[in-house]
Amino acid sequence: MAHASRLLDADPALAAEQAQEILNVVPKYPPAILLLATARRRTGNPRAALDLLEPLLKGQAKWAAAHFEHGLALAGVGRGDEAIQALQKTVSLKPDHPEVWRHLADHLLAIGDSAGGDAAYARHVQCATHDPLLQARYYYAVVLSRLNDPAKALVEIERLLAVEPRNPSYRNLCAVILSRIGEYERSSRMYAELLAEYPANAKVWLSYGHVLKTQGRQQEGIDAYRRSIARDPAFGEAYWSLANFKTFRFTADDVSAMHAKLAQPELDDVNRLHFHFALGKAYEDAGDYAQSFGQYAKGNALHRAGSRYNAELNTMRCKRLKENFSRDFFEQRAGSGCAAPDPIFIVGMPRSGSTLLEQVLSSHPSVEGTMELPDVISLAKDLRAQADSDEIAVYAEVLATKSATELRELGEQYIERTRVHRKTNRPFFIDKMPNNFLHIGMIQLVLPNAKIIDARRHPLSCCFSNFKQHYARGQSFSYDLNDMGRFYRDYVELMAHFDQVLPGRIHRVIYERTVEDTEAVVRSLLNYCGLPFEPACLRFFENERPVRTASSEQVRQPIYRDGIEQWRNYEQWLDPLKALLGPMLDAYPDAPAC
Repeated sequence: MAHASRLLDADPALAAEQAQEILNVVPKYPPAILLLATARRRTGNPRAALDLLEPLLKGQAKWAAAHFEHGLALAGVGRGDEAIQALQKTVSLKPDHPEVWRHLADHLLAIGDSAGGDAAYARHVQCATHDPLLQARYYYAVVLSRLNDPAKALVEIERLLAVEPRNPSYRNLCAVILSRIGEYERSSRMYAELLAEYPANAKVWLSYGHVLKTQGRQQEGIDAYRRSIARDPAFGEAYWSLANFKTFRFTADDVSAMHAKLAQPELDDVNRLHFHFALGKAYEDAGDYAQSFGQYAKGNALHRAGSRYNAELNTMRCKRLKENFSRDFFEQRAGSGCAAPDPIFIVGMPRSGSTLLEQVLSSHPSVEGTMELPDVISLAKDLRAQADSDEIAVYAEVLATKSATELRELGEQYIERTRVHRKTNRPFFIDKMPNNFLHIGMIQLVLPNAKIIDARRHPLSCCFSNFKQHYARGQSFSYDLNDMGRFYRDYVELMAHFDQVLPGRIHRVIYERTVEDTEAVVRSLLNYCGLPFEPACLRFFENERPVRTASSEQVRQPIYRDGIEQWRNYEQWLDPLKALLGPMLDAYPDAPAC
């Protein structure tokens, strides 16, 4: 028997033969049955292994090794949720088994349980190390992904998949990375495969829904979110994800279900705030604006209570940026930077029409749309690290010390880091990160030939649109009307500064003018970008490219006027915004009377 066990690694088929010989002599001998089941699985027949293991476990319910093999066989036939249960049973019987902890960690990470997966890996390390190099490479890939370096992260995870192609945690991380670099088709296929193995997991269905939505597969995305809710009715984020399909409408049963969950005192704040935002959208669509605003306000208040955002600090940062990036500062460094004309930056406030502009420009055969790229912000963080400071304006002082060669290298670094997001050979590409308006000074220095477009929308319309939008991350200013008004004011004043010190450098597009006279605005925009007029840019809604932002469904339709006036339904609650925005309301181009 011991000899047959050793054969498993060297020759599992021969091990199966020897196990069968033992059973011919001693029928129903448990060790031989387990050996035969293991051999069957290792020779690629996990179903045959299950046929042996399930009867075995009825009489050997406390045998850890049998439960472990049962978990591996279940995983082999794609029954991932049951595999987790079998592995959890194994560690309850044998908590010092390193291999079980490793496999359990892989499965937990695959279903999005990062806390449980990390804890299981920690237990694995405590017990023994399966393969320190593989484990180190996996965590290196995780770190690279979190540091906004998906290209390198993908290289590492694909090396791991070459060794263990069925490893669920590797596949899950790979799917996440692929979606971040715009490889949505591969990402959605990988999620679909994982869901075939873990059909009961709400988080994986949610991630799958996000990718489907980005691809424009609207009904499939809605179905995925619905399946997420069916598996976890208290999963507020799945309801908010449905609401975030701006063309989706909740049913009366949906509204009742959300209220029922909110009535449960044990519901945590994260799910609670998602339900409030979703109900805000449901009541808005129903025309009950008092109820809608109340729900939005509750969701925002919950989020703001856990935030450390400091509006005064942001105002001071903008003040320092204006002081540092003077006209003399730029004139002294004229001619520096990388000469590449490839990037077209669309900056401004979120919810300002930037996705529409991206869709228009990416309909031109010379322009590729990507997504909201994090690379400018990452460069700014790297520069701040050189000054050992988290202060956003400090990097201007670091930039002041850079030579012309170093500034060129920074621009080249940006071009290289964003290459992973470019899927075509079009000469220009769009970086639509709105918060890059804080980094126009750096963009000018390191990429002086890049285009910069400021997407601007009526202050009350833009600010309230942000207030009712719950973001997956960032945009911490958007969860309080006072914070929102101050941030919008800081943005307008900083852009006015750059207009003064870099005259003619930034092209401003007013959302309301785009709606009123689309062709004139598009022609002006293309002229600024040095591009010939292209009729397809007026039929941007026929562009089937993936769109990742909250406006993904809206930009797949012709322009309509309804969104311009939506804020008026909530005007009676917007006095804090009006007080903070003050003269900006009167000065705004084509501003409707307030």
